[in-house]
Amino acid sequence: MADNREAVGHGRLSVVRTDADGITVLGLDGEIDHQSVGGLTRAMSVADAPEGHRVVIDLSRVTFMDSSGVNALIAAFQSAQAAQGWLRLVVVRGAVLRTLQLVGLDTVVPCHPTLEDALASTRPGA
Repeated sequence: MADNREAVGHGRLSVVRTDADGITVLGLDGEIDHQSVGGLTRAMSVADAPEGHRVVIDLSRVTFMDSSGVNALIAAFQSAQAAQGWLRLVVVRGAVLRTLQLVGLDTVVPCHPTLEDALASTRPGA
């Protein structure tokens, strides 16, 4: 298992990118708003990603997310689909989950309570 970590700090948002077994896991910590969303957008960039790129975004340590974050997640989902890949979300915080539910994103992008569940859902037969 290859594990390449890249930590990017953007004010109130920290993004750690881990690439393992063909899946990119983005671990986020902090708040996602119009000031910090640029770091998330850069970390999610799939411009150099191969076709079929798979991404799990772990929002379990995100304490706040506004429409900037929702828009970034929608763009990431659309990019993944266009590249024949997929996107999964890990969401456990009430406020972030509620935001996704209010806009209906939880009905479009698969949401999981833990990183382990999100990764398990990617295996055949899961």
